[in-house]
Amino acid sequence: MAPPILKLDDIFLSFGGTPLLAGANMQVEPGDRICLVGRNGSGKSTLMKMAAGLAEPQSGEIFRHPSVTLRYLHQAPDFDGFSTVRAYAEAGLGPSDDPYRVAYLLEHLGLTGDEDPAQLSGGEARRAALARVMAPEPDILLLDEPTNHLDLPTIEWLEGELVKSRSALVVISHDRRFLEKVSNATVWLDRGLSRRLNQGFGQFEAWRDQILEAEELEQHKLGKEIEREEHWLRYGVTARRKRNMRRLGALQDLRSKYRGHKGPQGSVQASASDAQESGKLVIEAEKITKAYGERTIVSPFSMRVHRGDCIGLVGPNGAGKTTLLKMLTGQIEPDSGTVKLGTNLEIATLDQRREDLNLEDTLAHYLTDGRGENLLVNGEQRHVTGYMKEFLFQPEQARTPIKNLSGGERARLMLARILSRPTNLLILDEPTNDLDIETLDLLQEIVAGFSGTVILVSHDRDFLDRTVTSTIAPANPDAPDGRWIEYAGGYSDMMAQKKGAADEKKRAEKAEKARSTDTTTQAPKAAKGKLSFKQKFALENLPKEMEKAESEIARREKEMADPNLFTKNPTRFSTLASELEKLRDSVTKMEEEWLELEMLREELEG
Repeated sequence: MAPPILKLDDIFLSFGGTPLLAGANMQVEPGDRICLVGRNGSGKSTLMKMAAGLAEPQSGEIFRHPSVTLRYLHQAPDFDGFSTVRAYAEAGLGPSDDPYRVAYLLEHLGLTGDEDPAQLSGGEARRAALARVMAPEPDILLLDEPTNHLDLPTIEWLEGELVKSRSALVVISHDRRFLEKVSNATVWLDRGLSRRLNQGFGQFEAWRDQILEAEELEQHKLGKEIEREEHWLRYGVTARRKRNMRRLGALQDLRSKYRGHKGPQGSVQASASDAQESGKLVIEAEKITKAYGERTIVSPFSMRVHRGDCIGLVGPNGAGKTTLLKMLTGQIEPDSGTVKLGTNLEIATLDQRREDLNLEDTLAHYLTDGRGENLLVNGEQRHVTGYMKEFLFQPEQARTPIKNLSGGERARLMLARILSRPTNLLILDEPTNDLDIETLDLLQEIVAGFSGTVILVSHDRDFLDRTVTSTIAPANPDAPDGRWIEYAGGYSDMMAQKKGAADEKKRAEKAEKARSTDTTTQAPKAAKGKLSFKQKFALENLPKEMEKAESEIARREKEMADPNLFTKNPTRFSTLASELEKLRDSVTKMEEEWLELEMLREELEG
C-alpha cells in the first residue's frame, strides 16, 4: 500500500448541538478516485474544504505531503482582477505546467477564453473554474459538484478526462452515472462519522443498506438485552439485587447507549398533491417552429402528450430545450404551427434558476404564501412545521430566512412547495440540481408514482433512465439545427436506438461502396484459383442467414413500435432493445463477410 499523500484523521467540528463531524477520517493515496457521499448537510463540502486548507477543524489532524500539488474546485469562483477567462484559467498554472493545456480545456469546455468573467452565466463560470483546476494536472484534485450546470456532452467528456488523468481525485456529486464512471473508492459521511468502501459508487448503495440493516439489528438486540435486565431487577431475589450493584450500573449504561443512539437521518416522505384528472390528450403540437434571428431553435416538430406520459428533454446547453418546453406548455407562442393544451390542466413548475425564491422570505412564509401557520395538502389542513419535517427541515427553521439555506436545501424547499399544490401536469426544469442522492430517490418515486403527466429537462442520465417513458433530443447534438426527435424509453434506450440507426447507415454505405467498386476501368483478371468449400458454403448461405436475421429485426421493431410497450412492460422493452442491437451487429458482420467473399470470387473468376 502506497503512503498517503493526504490524510484527515479524527476530524471534529461542531456549531453547537449535534456535531457536524465527530471523528471523521479520509485518506488519499496516489491513484485513488474517491467519491465523497452523504446527505445534504452531512459535512461533505466542509470536509473537502478542510482537505484543501480552506477551513480548520476544532480538533483532529490533517496531513498533506509537502511535495504534492492540490487544486480545489470552488462552488463560487472569484474572478476579481481577471479581464478574461483565459487569464483566470492560466493563473492556476505552476512554473513547469503546460500553458497549451489551458487552451485545450477551454476549447472542450465550450469557451474561447476571451469571455468577460463578469458576464458569465452559472454554467460558464463552472466551466472556467474546471479549466483552472484541471490545467496544472495536480497530484490531488478536489471537485465539489463539478457536473452542476453542465450539459450531457460536457459531462461525458469530463468523465473521460478524469478517468485518464494521473491526479488522485476526491469528488462530491449527485450524478450517479458520473460517480460510477470515475470512482474506485467511496467515503460515506453519516451522522458525523466516516466509513470507507474500497470500491466505486456502483457498489455503495448495497453496502450502505447492509450497514444500516446490521445497525438496526444491533439496536433490536440491545433493546431485548435491556428487557432481560429489567426483568431480573423486578423479579430477582432482593438480597441479590442489593449486592449486585455492578449489574445495575451495567443496565444504566445499556439504557444510556440505547437512548443515545442516533439512527440514520430520516428520508423525505412525500407525494405530489393530485388535482382533478386532466383530459386524455394533454398536449398536441403540430409542426411548431421557433427561430431567433438567423438561428433556428425548433424546425417543424409535432408530437402528442397523453395523460400519464413522462417526457424527458435532453441536449447540450443552448440547443433550445427550455424554449421547446415553454412552447409545449403554452408559455411562449411558436412562430408557426399550433399547440393545443388539454382540458382541466393544473400546472406546477420547478424552475432551474429558482427565480421565484425571495431570499428574505422565511421557510414558513414561502410554503404558506404568508397565509398563517397552515397549508392545504391533498385536501387536508397541515401545520407548516409538520409538513417541513417531511422534507428534513427542523421546526426551529420555520423562521429562518431562505438566504441562509444551502443550494440543496433551497432545491428541497422548492420541491416541498410545488408538491403541496394540486397539479396534474408537473414541469421540472433541471430538478436534480443540488439534490442529494436520497432526495433524488424520493423525486424518482414521486415522478414514477404520479398519476398525472410529467415533462422534465435533465442532464442526469440515471434519473432519466429511471423515470421517463420517452426522450426528446436534438437530431444533431454536436451542431443543433432545430430538428428534434422523440425516442421511446430513457437515455440509455435513446443511445441504443441511435447506435442501431448509425449501424444501419454504415451497412448501407458499405453495400453501396461495394456495388460501385470499379467494374469498368479495370481489365478482367485471369483466374488465379477457386474458393474453398467452406467459402462457397458461406457465400451461398450468408444471404439466407441475413434474410432470417432481418426478419427477426423487423419483428422486434414492430413490437417496439407500440407506444405503450415501455410504460406497460419496461423489462420486455429493454430485452427487445438488447436483442435488436445484437441482431444488427450480427447482420453487419455477415454483410461484411459476404462482400469480401463476393469480391474474392469475382477476382478469382476474372
